[in-house]
Amino acid sequence: MAKKRILSGMRPTGQLHIGHYFGALVNWVALQDEFDAFYMVADWHALTSEYKDSGKIAGFSRENVADWIACGLDPNKSTIFIQSHVPEHAELHLILSCVTPLGWLERVPTYKDALKELEAKGVDNYAFLGYPVLQAADILLYKGDCVPVGQDQLAHLELTREIVRRFNGIFGKTVFPEPQPRLTKVSLLTGLDGRKMSKSYDNGILLSEEEAPLRKKVLSMFTDPARKRRTDPGHPDICNVFTWHKIFSAAPRVPEIETACKGATIGCIDCKGEIADRLAAFLKPIREKRRELLAKPKELDQIIGDGTVKARRIAAETMREVRDVVFKTGQAAAASKK
Repeated sequence: MAKKRILSGMRPTGQLHIGHYFGALVNWVALQDEFDAFYMVADWHALTSEYKDSGKIAGFSRENVADWIACGLDPNKSTIFIQSHVPEHAELHLILSCVTPLGWLERVPTYKDALKELEAKGVDNYAFLGYPVLQAADILLYKGDCVPVGQDQLAHLELTREIVRRFNGIFGKTVFPEPQPRLTKVSLLTGLDGRKMSKSYDNGILLSEEEAPLRKKVLSMFTDPARKRRTDPGHPDICNVFTWHKIFSAAPRVPEIETACKGATIGCIDCKGEIADRLAAFLKPIREKRRELLAKPKELDQIIGDGTVKARRIAAETMREVRDVVFKTGQAAAASKK
C-alpha cells in the first residue's frame, strides 16, 4: 500500500534557530517514516517580504537544507527541494489566483498581524496578500494528502481546502483532493526575551550557534521579574528559563529546579548556566554535522538536485492535468455557445 503524501516548507529568511527544531523539524523527522514526505525551501515565499534584500535568499536556502539534514531529515526517505527550482509552483499559483476571491485573502486571520510585524519591509504588496494562494499551489501541486500544522494554522489550511472546492466546482472535475490537517505537537519554547521566538525579533539560539556566544545569549534571558535578589523566592511558573528547563533538562531534574527556585536555594545565574550546559550538549552534534555538509557543497547540491528532479516529475504531471481541465473545458464551453 502506497504511503500518503505530506508536504511542508520553511522560508529561507535567515539562519534557523532551536525554535524551528522544536516547532517543525522534530515533527518532520518523525513523519518521514510514515509518509511520502516532501520538504521544500520556500524561497519564493521568502521573496514576498525580502525582495529588497533578495541576494541573501540563495545562501540561506542551502544553509537551511544543511540544518534540516543535520537535525535528522534523510534524503533517502524525504524529497528535499527548493521551490523556485520547480517553476510549476508559479504556474499553478497564477491559475489558482484566478478562482480565489479577493475577500478570502483579506480575511486571512494572520494577514493584518503580519503586515504590522513586517511593516518596515514593505509587504503591502500583491505578492504578500497572495501568499496563501501560493501556499495552496505548493500543497496541491503534489496532491498532498496531509499537511503538518499546529492548531493555530488550521485556518490557513482551510483556505486551501476552499480553493480546492471552488476549482473543482468551476471546472467540473475533481483534480485536487482536499488536504487534511495532520496536527503536530508544537513546542512552547519562547524566545530569549519571553516573546515568540522569531528571526525578526533576533531572540533565538541558532542551530549553528558556537558555545561562547550561546552562553552569552543565555545569560541575557529574561527571568522572574519579581525576583530582585538571590535570596528572594522565585516563581518558576512565570520564568522563561524554567520553561526551557522543561524541554532540555531530564525529567527528574525539573521538579528539583522548581523547588530550589521557590526556596531560593538556586540563583538565576546558576539556573541559566545549567541550561547553557544542556543547550551546548544538544547543539554540538547538529553544528558539527551542519559544518560537515556545508564543507561538501557538491554533495549538498546533489541532494537538492535529486529532490528537484523528483518534485518536477510529479509537478509536471499535475500541471498537464490542470491545463487539460482548464483550457479544454474552456474550449468546450466556447464551442457550446456557437
